[in-house]
Amino acid sequence: MPIAIVVGFMTHQWCNMMAFLMPYVIFSILMFCFCSVDIQSMKPGWMDLCLATFQIAVSLGGYYLTKAISGNEIVAEGILICVLCPVASSTAVVACMLGANREIVTTYTMVGNLMVAFVAPIIFSFIGTHQTMPFVDSFLLILKRVASVLAIPFFISWILQIKTPKICKKIAKYNGISFYLWAIALLITLGQTIHYVITKGDGHWSDIGILAIMAFVICVVHFGFGKWLGSKFGDTMAGGQLLGQKNSSMGIWMSNMYLNPLASCILAFYSIMANSFNSWQIWYYNRDKK
Repeated sequence: MPIAIVVGFMTHQWCNMMAFLMPYVIFSILMFCFCSVDIQSMKPGWMDLCLATFQIAVSLGGYYLTKAISGNEIVAEGILICVLCPVASSTAVVACMLGANREIVTTYTMVGNLMVAFVAPIIFSFIGTHQTMPFVDSFLLILKRVASVLAIPFFISWILQIKTPKICKKIAKYNGISFYLWAIALLITLGQTIHYVITKGDGHWSDIGILAIMAFVICVVHFGFGKWLGSKFGDTMAGGQLLGQKNSSMGIWMSNMYLNPLASCILAFYSIMANSFNSWQIWYYNRDKK
């Protein structure tokens, strides 16, 4: 992780240019993930409902509370998008390395992203800069970005499991490659976020400083509450990762599209903090296994 941050900082312009590779990297990660799980056993449960309810309630509550206390629209929108931002598609890689149940993680990866695709257009109809955009247009716009990455590998894996299970098992056999793909995705994402802060920050350092502090607070709350909730359903790690790992690229896009673009800086800081914590978790987990 420290290497990724340093390299991302030194090559942030290159990482920003390589952003077009991210959908292909995520697609490959999900292909390994979906081929490694029994898709037919993926059934939404109570924990999925609790996680989705938390994201909706806390994102709206945080927005209105911050706006009422400080009147700072940028910070309020930053808190909104940081909490509402969907779970990262590559969450299963880290979560399973930490011992989480692959089916549980994969299920909410699908459910959580589809929930955001449906709920976000409703929220953006009364918050943000495009309140006049029709719900259907906004919904389809977000769904297109979600479905293109999630749905295609899901249905390909499902067909492979049904029609050609041997091929599916061979793909699953090389599931370890997904860790290295995640490392590539991490480098590009961090480089992007660093580039974004550098290019957008000029003249707004006060707001950006507050967003950085709020990113830390939200990161602690997400992983802390997620782990607590996961423990109630028998999978502490799954709960923590599903609430803590965010698709920062998707969140930044939504912020640029519907909110004040400066608010998306919170996700840049959040990405660095969450991935730093994940790196520590992996190190600590592997140390205890030795």
